[in-house]
Amino acid sequence: MEKGLTYSEAIEKAGNKLCRFPLKSVRGVPLMEPIAQEWDSVWAFCPDPSDLLIATYPKAGTTWTQEIVDLLLHNGDAEACKRAPTAVRIPFLEICSPPPIPSGLDLLNTMSPPRVIKTHLPIQLVPEGFWENKCKVIYVARNAKDNMVSYYHFDRMNMTQPEPGPWEGYIHKFMKGELGWGSWYDHVKGYWEERERRNILYLFYEDMKENPRREVERIMQYLDLSLSDDVIECIVELTSFKVMKDNPMANYTFIPKPVFDHSISPFMRKGEVGDWVNYFSSAQSQLFDEDYERQMKTANIPFRTKI
Repeated sequence: MEKGLTYSEAIEKAGNKLCRFPLKSVRGVPLMEPIAQEWDSVWAFCPDPSDLLIATYPKAGTTWTQEIVDLLLHNGDAEACKRAPTAVRIPFLEICSPPPIPSGLDLLNTMSPPRVIKTHLPIQLVPEGFWENKCKVIYVARNAKDNMVSYYHFDRMNMTQPEPGPWEGYIHKFMKGELGWGSWYDHVKGYWEERERRNILYLFYEDMKENPRREVERIMQYLDLSLSDDVIECIVELTSFKVMKDNPMANYTFIPKPVFDHSISPFMRKGEVGDWVNYFSSAQSQLFDEDYERQMKTANIPFRTKI
């Protein structure tokens, strides 16, 4: 990042270099063109063994988990967690944008370990250094229907992702894995199959909604931390949807209109389980369920579409 420029100013300055980038295949996975162009540098990234990776399919509870982890690491200190926007505190490993916007790797290079790093990469594209160095990895999975609704709205407001087109067609793109970061099915299954061998903490968005305190404690234990009940209670409150939606350091309002047009759909939209019923017609739901059955029949992942 140019000296003296904030993240928001860097985006404003990139201005007309920003557009809805096409997807390009990297080892069979569609990624935004700027990521594909810089893929070798992303793949070569070698983390420190103390680094923590938060991995999700897009719109599965990433920002929420980032905020929980940051608060746990700062003993629930809300002010410390407002030191910078989410994207600067917890860099997005593979993201690449036109200059002067810093890439995820640019930001990581300015930080000393232990760092918290975000990725949407499917497991086979995660740089091998994470596994060689036995880094801790937290994966969050969200049920397919809600995840798709959320991603659809995100693609509408994110001016650097491909145009989502109409909802009717988006369902087919999702089922075929023709969206940024590829197939939801491959993504959730890939991390699930490796969770024990690679010591991945595999969380479900629905569990986090149903009992946030329990899941915050699971994350705390995985990170070998021990915080008081009061601090945990405070973290649960600070990471509630309502509080985060009003937190300018976490709600992505710091990303200006050339990238995120919040007037189309806010980055933090509803954060609910079961909102998919407002979008799927019964015919679409049936079509989706049949395809889901086919794609998930070998995976015994306990997803819930309502709580």
